[in-house]
Amino acid sequence: MASDIQKTNEGLIARFADKVFVKKDLSGLNKYMHQDYIQHNPLVEQGIDGFRGFFQNWFSGVPDFSYSLKKIISNEDHVWVYGTYSGTHKGEWLGISATNKSYRFDAVDIFRIEDGRLAEHWDVLDIYGLFKQLGVIK
Repeated sequence: MASDIQKTNEGLIARFADKVFVKKDLSGLNKYMHQDYIQHNPLVEQGIDGFRGFFQNWFSGVPDFSYSLKKIISNEDHVWVYGTYSGTHKGEWLGISATNKSYRFDAVDIFRIEDGRLAEHWDVLDIYGLFKQLGVIK
């Protein structure tokens, strides 16, 4: 049975995912993230500003960006989230000019929670599959 802190952390992630990834609302990130948020994905710069910049670019390059949260699992201070990202590449994104191709990939995002906010992030995703769908690699 999940502890109260696990339920609290899972709720935090669910609200964060809905606000940022479903509603594409990057305002109020301070409510969810530490200013010095640590990012382990080399494509995303550190801190809230790095997160905001990365997702502003993604939302701009993929106007129909979509995210579907499928599963949340947690322990006392870490939350694992399994979800699907999809959209159509209509503008420059990741240094790649618009391909007008659709993509869909699953990812696991791992967050460390500290004092009720996101402190650190890792992810596991199929970049090869994404680039193949975009036609960047054969």
